[in-house]
Formats: sequence, structure tokens, C-alpha cells
Amino acid sequence: MKSATLYFHYPCFDGLVSGVLAWEFLETHRQWTVGEFNPVNYTLRNTWLLKSLPAPCAIVDFLYHPSAEFWADHHQTSMLTPEARADFERRKPSGFLLFDDRAGSCASLLFRHFRQFFAGNPHFAAMVDAAEKIDTAAYSSVEEAILGDDPALQISRTLLIDESKDYAVFLLRELRSHGLAHVAALPEVKSRHDEVRRRILAGLKQVESQIHIERGEIATFEAHKQNDAIVSRYAPYYFAPHARYSIGVIRSEEGAAITAMRNPWMEFDSIPLGRAFEKFGGGGHQRVGSVFIAKNQSQRVQDVVESLLSQMS
Repeated sequence: MKSATLYFHYPCFDGLVSGVLAWEFLETHRQWTVGEFNPVNYTLRNTWLLKSLPAPCAIVDFLYHPSAEFWADHHQTSMLTPEARADFERRKPSGFLLFDDRAGSCASLLFRHFRQFFAGNPHFAAMVDAAEKIDTAAYSSVEEAILGDDPALQISRTLLIDESKDYAVFLLRELRSHGLAHVAALPEVKSRHDEVRRRILAGLKQVESQIHIERGEIATFEAHKQNDAIVSRYAPYYFAPHARYSIGVIRSEEGAAITAMRNPWMEFDSIPLGRAFEKFGGGGHQRVGSVFIAKNQSQRVQDVVESLLSQMS
């Protein structure tokens, strides 16, 4: 039995579900023992390939690393360098390095490849469907996206107020063993969701007072991070349902988080937002992208916004 480390994108519902699937597959069908769980996010982007990762390790829903014995991702910006891509191409015949930037979620990519190994876990299919819906923003309405009561949405929203490793591992363990409704009803989850719903309603008020419509039907807003308010990335469409794109800047003591997305309730060919953010050190998907700009580089915020506006118009 190999004692292994599992890296998974977090705070992200798709990252959680991908972590559950990888954990189940590696322990029951590859004879690994996952002894360490490490949530990772894109603040590591600039140093990721310089890190020495323990062996063996698995990485899901996150950037490629040559040390990974098991890896799966679907982001357009997974390969940080040409050398990393070449290493992946050389090693991918092993069957345990998966990449498909057309997949709606990493969870669906894993489920598609290893479905036959999950027969003993019938609740996995609903988790994968939920991860696909959340990661592709396939919501029936903006109201569902922001305040919908589906168990998966409730669980996903709690990540907005608890990015801790302890909570991530708690959710991994519960989701591996139980269905979404059971996990959403747990006191640890329900109490967090009640709090996050209150903060989201406060965040809607914040956006309502700041939103502007730029040329090209692009909704923009800027807000300051507040402990008692959470700004949903879908909030612009709550007030501007006919906007084609949105760009939001959330400033904090550490810097500014910039997120852009195309309106998921309109049909048109989107610019590749993940690629648009890549040159600024960020990333994402075709329809949504983000980057964090440190406070000591605050002058770059306007550069990012202006670049996005020129490409979207």
C-alpha cells in the first residue's frame, strides 16, 4: 500500500467532488492509502512548478505538475509552461494523467474514465451532475444561482465562508460516504449555510449600489470586502439580466480579486476568459476567469479591467 498525498482545488465544489472520486479510485482500485489531503488554489500559480511534491501524489482539478502520478484537470490554463505540456504528453499514455479542456467539470472527466469502478457508490452520480452544473453555471435562473436551495448549492456556498483545510477534509469524508441531502443537513454544514445566505443578501445590496453598464452591454462593479457581506459572481445579472458580460473587482486589505464571466443565460460565442486572464497571472474556463492582484501592484487592476473591456466590446 502506498501512503499518498491528494491535492485538490479548493474552495471549489468541483474540486471537492473530484477529490472524492480520486480518493475512492486510488484506495480501492490502485491500493494507495491517502494519508494527507492538501487543498490548493491559484495563489500558488507562480510557484507551483517550483514545489517539490511528496511521492506518490495525486492532483485533481488543478494545475499540472510533473511529480503527479495521478492527475486530472479540465482548465484551459492547466499547463503553465511548454515544458510542462511536453512532460504531460510524454507521460499521458500511462492512463492516469487526464486532461480535457472541453469537459464541463473535472468530476465529469474522472467519472467518465473510471465510472466502472464506482458501482458501489451510487450517490456519486448525483454529485458529479451537481459539480457539472455548478462549474458550467447551468442554472435555470440567476435566482437559483445565488439563492437556490438544492443541497449541492447549499454545500457549495458554505465554501465561501470556510476555506479551512479541516472543513475541506470533513466534507471529503462525508461526501465519500453519504449523499448530498444528508451532507447538506449536517449541523456543521447547515449552520454555515444559514450564515452565508445572510451575507449573500447583504452582498446583493452592495452590488446594487455600485453596478454600471459599459459599452457592449458589460456590467461592471467595484466593492470592498466586508466580513458581513459576500458578493456572488452572479450578482450583476440579478440587477442587469441583459448584460453580456460582467467584471467585478473586490478590494481587500491584501489586494483585489477580479472576476469576469459571460452571462450564462444568453447564447453567444464568448471570448476565452480563462486565456484573457492568463497573461495577468490568473486563469479559468472559457466562460469565467479570475485573478488576484496584490496590494503592492494595485496599479495593474485598471490594466486588467481595460484589457477585458476591449476584448468583450
